[in-house]
Amino acid sequence: MIEQSEIVLGREALPGLLAVPPEPRGLILFAHGSGSSRMSPRNRLVAEALNQAGYATLLFDLLTGDEGRDRRKVFDIELLGGRLVEAIDWAREDDRLFALPFGLFGASTGAAAAILAAVARRSDIAAVVSRGGRPDLASSSLGDLAAPTLFIVGGDDPEVLALNHAAQRQCRATTELKIVPGATHLFEEPGALEQAIEAATSWFDRHLRPRAIRFADRAAAGRVLARALLRLAPENPVVYALPRGGVPVAAPIARALHAPLDLILARKIGAPGNPELALGAAVDGESRDVVINRDIAYAFDVSDREAQRLAEREFTEIERRRRIYLGDAPPVSARGRAAILVDDGVATGATMEAALRALRRREPQKIILAVPVAPPDSLARLARLADETLCLATPANFFGVGEFYRNFHQLDDDEVVRALAEFSPRR
Repeated sequence: MIEQSEIVLGREALPGLLAVPPEPRGLILFAHGSGSSRMSPRNRLVAEALNQAGYATLLFDLLTGDEGRDRRKVFDIELLGGRLVEAIDWAREDDRLFALPFGLFGASTGAAAAILAAVARRSDIAAVVSRGGRPDLASSSLGDLAAPTLFIVGGDDPEVLALNHAAQRQCRATTELKIVPGATHLFEEPGALEQAIEAATSWFDRHLRPRAIRFADRAAAGRVLARALLRLAPENPVVYALPRGGVPVAAPIARALHAPLDLILARKIGAPGNPELALGAAVDGESRDVVINRDIAYAFDVSDREAQRLAEREFTEIERRRRIYLGDAPPVSARGRAAILVDDGVATGATMEAALRALRRREPQKIILAVPVAPPDSLARLARLADETLCLATPANFFGVGEFYRNFHQLDDDEVVRALAEFSPRR
């Protein structure tokens, strides 16, 4: 079943229609022509055909109602292109869409807006289709166009056909010109629009390929998680981050949910004589928690009392870090709340497992584990300790969390303090 929803985009609250089929192959964003809107019957027919072919589609109004009555705005290609860029950025932060290859479908003046947007978001756009387009209105950007572009023009639309021929000569990108015999500008003739749809679908099939999942940075990953959590609408949420890397991921989530942000600090307890082997973990919070790996404790003949003693020096370091990050602010209680536990990714999951076990003892109403990326086996193990699990990517070939970010710099304490300052009770 195709999921359809009405959405709102950008600062101007532009209405849109999003349709997402099961396991979508890509997302096609539509740029309508002059005087048109998301309700354009021709573009909706194209969108429905693309949905049936396995593509998600986004149709939205490029102008507000007042702007649409201003002919200068209708032909303001810079404005229209900018609105399409906003839609691309919105889609890149939606958990249902962010990993998909993107294509643009522009009609009439919308084709020029699509060209401007494809140049502005070069790394995001895999292909462009222009139907009865006016690419000449974006002539200064045609030489910078990198996305493979298909120009579809009616054979009985001579002026627009000449403009598309000229535009194709200006392009350095891969291009094709598809002429639909007997069709005029609006493709109203019997079978004309169907030929355009077939050509557009074939073009997207050729050029939209699965893309590698890489978040721009931790904050970008957090914004995608935030969008998904908003749809879950957890009641009375509190967000907990594992520092340092989890803090910039958690901040957009706490901001979107209007929730407090706190830390869960955990330190590995090394086994006697083998400090790299995790005997357990020391975890701070409303009360101290020591999570013991029973198999390791048995193998090294370590009693619970001895494990508690070994944990004390780790708690000393935890308290030092908490003072640096949060000063004298008391831990935020999880009791009776939806506790959302966040990190920038999971590898082995040992620290996250300790944090989940400790958090469960604090009597939350439920625990939601939210991470951008994790290997399937680690996630499956951790999911048993949470009530709900939200993970954006579970790649089978997993070598490290950092490979899924373009910017994965080592955070310092000052960055963590600055991120947390927004959520301080004293502000």
